[in-house]
Amino acid sequence: MTAQIGPYGVDRPQPELTPEERRIVDEFHDLYYRRWRARADTINLSWFGHLLWKCPLDLWIYQELLVRTQPAFVIETGTFAGGSALYLASILEQIGQGEVISLDVSTRANRPQHPRITYLKGSSTDAALVTEVKSRVKTARAMVILDSDHHEPHVYDELIIYSEFVQLGDYLVVEDTNVNGHPSFPDYGPGPMEAVERFLAQTNDFEIDHNCNRFLMTLNPRGYLKRVR
Repeated sequence: MTAQIGPYGVDRPQPELTPEERRIVDEFHDLYYRRWRARADTINLSWFGHLLWKCPLDLWIYQELLVRTQPAFVIETGTFAGGSALYLASILEQIGQGEVISLDVSTRANRPQHPRITYLKGSSTDAALVTEVKSRVKTARAMVILDSDHHEPHVYDELIIYSEFVQLGDYLVVEDTNVNGHPSFPDYGPGPMEAVERFLAQTNDFEIDHNCNRFLMTLNPRGYLKRVR
């Protein structure tokens, strides 16, 4: 049984934070992330008994975006345990349409199975795998979530490749833009945030949707990109 979708959505501009409020947000964010890196369970979530590494507030934003845009496909790079693919498929099931294509260089036992999930093995930037994804998506609308190798060169290559799947009004989400001091894990080195900045400097087709950061805590600051042209 699908859910009845209502008309309400949050899209108004959000008030700017003061410098002191921004400091508080960044300090809490850094604590939240450092706790996880110290083996606390701040981002170790269970969705129907399957592990996923996300901030719950980001998952809520994903739900809003999926309901608003209702894409035919969600392309996810970086499957890991499959919990996020199951979460996305569960939302699509309630919407009543859509499929998840989840890519990873490795396979894991006991990944969740769902009729709306297809797992593909290989690097997200491998030409043969990209061709396979294109053969499935064709010209259909897609939301893309990049969550594989987080080093800048790889993320940038993903942005170039997978931005082509995203149509006007739809979303390209770059995860873990918080690393390399944005505001956490300052020793990581250039990563997703730097890739986003490089990508946006070269195109006017995408803009950051700052409303997706309205809960203040997100692992993807400046990482929710909406196609506007």
